Amino acid sequence: MADFRKLRVWVAAQDLAVCAHQVSRRLRGARSATLCDQLVRAAMSVPTNIVEGSAHQSPREFARFLQYALASATELEGHVQLARDVGMMTEHDYDALVTRVVDVRKMLYGLLKKLGTAETHKDKDKTKTAARQTRDEDREIG
Repeated sequence: MADFRKLRVWVAAQDLAVCAHQVSRRLRGARSATLCDQLVRAAMSVPTNIVEGSAHQSPREFARFLQYALASATELEGHVQLARDVGMMTEHDYDALVTRVVDVRKMLYGLLKKLGTAETHKDKDKTKTAARQTRDEDREIG
């Protein structure tokens, strides 16, 4: 695959990780250490999985690591939401991080679609319907 530094999604994910690290230093509260650690780990995982996936020759393997990055971005958004909801994060920091997470997630979906591995909900529904029809036909035959 390509040099990861040339991937726009990696640049955005790296920016997200740096921003998350900076915001984590400002989290307040006696119990912020655990949430802070989880938030930073999830944020760091996004660009790291993009880098690791780009080292594979197979587009399918690359896509697998992009899926991991996508899951980490979603996990990060959950941690950011929780930090704001419990009063550990300012609204300004929340907005900055969520905006970046959403942008990175859109880019990951776009790249997965370009690789031909992003299933839409309609595709999943069609697959389930076809599987059900096959099972029903097998029952009729048997």
